[in-house]
Amino acid sequence: MKVIERIKKPISYEMELFEKKFRLSMSSKVALLNRITHYIVNRKGKQMRPMFVFLSAKMISNGEISERTFRGASVIELIHTATLVHDDVVDDSNHRRGFFSINALWKNKIAVLVGDFLLSKGLLFCIDNNDFDLLKIISVAVREMSEGELLQIEKARKLDITEEVYYEIIRQKTATLIAACCSLGAASIKPHSKDVETMRKFGELIGMAFQIKDDLFDYGTENIGKPTGIDIKEQKMTLPLIYVLNQCSKKEQSWLINSIKNHNKDPKRVKEVIAFVKSNGGLEYAVSKMKSFQEDAIKLIEHYPNSQYKEALLLMVNYVIDRNK
Repeated sequence: MKVIERIKKPISYEMELFEKKFRLSMSSKVALLNRITHYIVNRKGKQMRPMFVFLSAKMISNGEISERTFRGASVIELIHTATLVHDDVVDDSNHRRGFFSINALWKNKIAVLVGDFLLSKGLLFCIDNNDFDLLKIISVAVREMSEGELLQIEKARKLDITEEVYYEIIRQKTATLIAACCSLGAASIKPHSKDVETMRKFGELIGMAFQIKDDLFDYGTENIGKPTGIDIKEQKMTLPLIYVLNQCSKKEQSWLINSIKNHNKDPKRVKEVIAFVKSNGGLEYAVSKMKSFQEDAIKLIEHYPNSQYKEALLLMVNYVIDRNK
């Protein structure tokens, strides 16, 4: 059985029911919109975010969930989908998970409007049910994701990023959404309890490990084959590169910065940068940090009683850093 299937097993009934509810939550009176949302729903990914919501809720409540848990999962998926649709427009990307993106099929104007529609649907879903605590959690995540993206753009212009700034970028850009999933799960069952903050922190730590793993893919590993160097081409400063920049000589530093600023489209130079980062311990350092975030996440939920839900969450933590794509 694949890891994802093993993680899903204790919540398979909830995930099935969630899919039906999620389809309904996207409905509109506009035929064009329904056609596009139907396309989105049929090309969904692994659905890790709703899985985090259900597993967090069930672990802290010993298997109990409520209608609010389903709403929390739907809201996070609506908002996450909205950000992906907008991201594809921002990145001028024509593909998402191997399929054409919304902007590739229906152009940017429609894609932006669809993203806005999904965002408002998510917010109204909370308001219509008086789930203001859930609305606050998700609104903070959306604000932080935008700030994280803009901070990364600002820093890419100057290439003056420190390890602390890098952590702040990935905390906002990636970790905040997984943190929101886990705290939504807890808040849907035990609002305003200590569990909400514990699960938020748990999700944040997993999100940090998740993003570092993504950064490592750029350098290639045994499973992935050849390095891609996409982050270097886009002048994104990731942890392996930041570490090596802080360790090497002034001469090597200026060669690296010059390579990223002025030769980032030259495949040969990008390859040289990748080789330099690898030979100077950049990957090992990033892996050690990733594992440290993973261990901290596991410690946070140690005190919860053992259950199939806790086991699935621990599987999820390991999957995040063991996955090969």
